[in-house]
Amino acid sequence: MANESVTKTFTVALALCIVCAVVVSSAAVFLRPAQEANKLLDLKTNILASAGLLEEGVDVETQFEKINVKLVDMETGRFTEAVDADTYDQRKASADPALSMALGSSDDIAKIKRRANFAKVYVVENDLGLEKIILPIKGYGLWSTLYGFIALESDLKTVAGIGFYEHTETPGLGGKVDNPKWKASWIGKTAYNDNVLSLEVIKGKVDAARAGSESKIDGLAGATLTTKGVDNLIKYWLGDQGFKLFIDNLKSGEA
Repeated sequence: MANESVTKTFTVALALCIVCAVVVSSAAVFLRPAQEANKLLDLKTNILASAGLLEEGVDVETQFEKINVKLVDMETGRFTEAVDADTYDQRKASADPALSMALGSSDDIAKIKRRANFAKVYVVENDLGLEKIILPIKGYGLWSTLYGFIALESDLKTVAGIGFYEHTETPGLGGKVDNPKWKASWIGKTAYNDNVLSLEVIKGKVDAARAGSESKIDGLAGATLTTKGVDNLIKYWLGDQGFKLFIDNLKSGEA
């Protein structure tokens, strides 16, 4: 076969493509367990951080041992063992009609379309009982669905922290949901007044001198739609369609 024949060139190119495809596929399969492990470790890191429990320099797995992972039946607002909490994938369940419920437009203020029948929550306890509860939250901002966690103190009305671990909001604008100073402003805010949801992300700055400021969060400058999205997802997940029934049951000892 001539060194510069079309057939030889095509054969060599095809062989090279096959070899590269095999190498890439093999690497993907080989690295998948490590990637999944890193993804889970990152999730645990974000769970701890959202509740102010993350200690720098301390093994994350060791820190996570203080957290009990449980499932909540969103219909009854009570803990359930209907499925294994350790292997349950809430995101996949929310996309499965058999494992979730469709939301009407009037109820779907967070724009999530479907709510999983079960939600994975993270319980922190000490010798005196409940210390903190960490709840998964999600909702649509400007460009994407924001996934995160909000933590409440043992009184189940004071915010212990918040964090988002996945979104594609505009860097420098909606992306300010990752700003440590903004996240810190949530800590100590009152989520419920007289058992009525009062937590709100407003447009602009909170006036500390005005009544109700203890439940207000500064909006994100230049990111009106992301601010509204965060406000909506908080109102959904801490409201009647979200975890409100569970929180009430937890307060009364009936969860």
